[in-house]
Amino acid sequence: MNIDNLAKIDLNLLVILQVLLEEQSVTRAASRLHLSQSALSKSLNRLRSTLDDPLFQRTAHGLKPTAHAIQLGEQLPQILQTLHQLTQPPTFEPASSNQHFSFSMVESAYETLLPYFIGTLLHDAPNVKLDSYVWTEKSMQDLQLGQIDFGIAGRDTHPQADLKIEQLPDGIEHQTLFKDKQVCLVRQDHPMLAIIQSPQWNLANYLTMSHVQVRCEGNDWWALDYHLAEQNLHRRISTTVPDFYGAASICAYSDLIFTLPSSFARHAVKLYPLVQVPLPFEFMPMAYVLLWHERNSQAPGHLWLRNIICESVAKAVNQSDV
Repeated sequence: MNIDNLAKIDLNLLVILQVLLEEQSVTRAASRLHLSQSALSKSLNRLRSTLDDPLFQRTAHGLKPTAHAIQLGEQLPQILQTLHQLTQPPTFEPASSNQHFSFSMVESAYETLLPYFIGTLLHDAPNVKLDSYVWTEKSMQDLQLGQIDFGIAGRDTHPQADLKIEQLPDGIEHQTLFKDKQVCLVRQDHPMLAIIQSPQWNLANYLTMSHVQVRCEGNDWWALDYHLAEQNLHRRISTTVPDFYGAASICAYSDLIFTLPSSFARHAVKLYPLVQVPLPFEFMPMAYVLLWHERNSQAPGHLWLRNIICESVAKAVNQSDV
């Protein structure tokens, strides 16, 4: 396709040619197009010059199209329909769409958030394709580059946390899905359980214990560790693992204590012989946030999917406190 040559063509002339082919009369075509017969005749002359063909012959019964005009008439309706569609605002019909969406989510979101929106999403849009990946230290860059459509990440509200709303990269939009507090897990027959479940459970006892930690986005420290470090205090982290299920399993079969978001802890106690106990000191909550690039903010498919996620999670939070 030669773009330079195409740029010389007035596309309005194609509309005029289609109407002339349908009406085969300058008078009727001019009336339909709200043009004077003189203006339409000038447009027809421009068409003849552009296409290097007379296009129509005048007869006693009106205009008779040439063979080239007839050939063009076989293609014009589809061409004009395509041009019309290009001028229309984008739309998204969930029931018939086969659009492809990609997510990058923190591991805990697969258990705590995905079940709340995946059913509604696939019910309303059964033909969409979803690809999901674990959120890593590279996922924010993937969002910026358009390699993924959405991110669901945990955002610590501590000032030294790596992921803070006020420090999101340029172009990244967000919506907070819900906030969650930190709790602890220990095995059901843990030797410290009597103290943990008593009024004597405090920060000093917590710091004497050995901890299992999940490495998030390549970081061994969480916001909790920065908070303690400000007081010149440190947890004794004995084991660091890459995922929450691994940490819960280790916790269930050792004397280690696991500190984690309460939403995931409620699932872990259903799978492992664990007991959930409170964090023995006040600490700010963390938040799960939905992230996307501003280039997709008004795209109908992305907007529909964001609404599904946000509304489904909000409903789940209100009904079950996640």
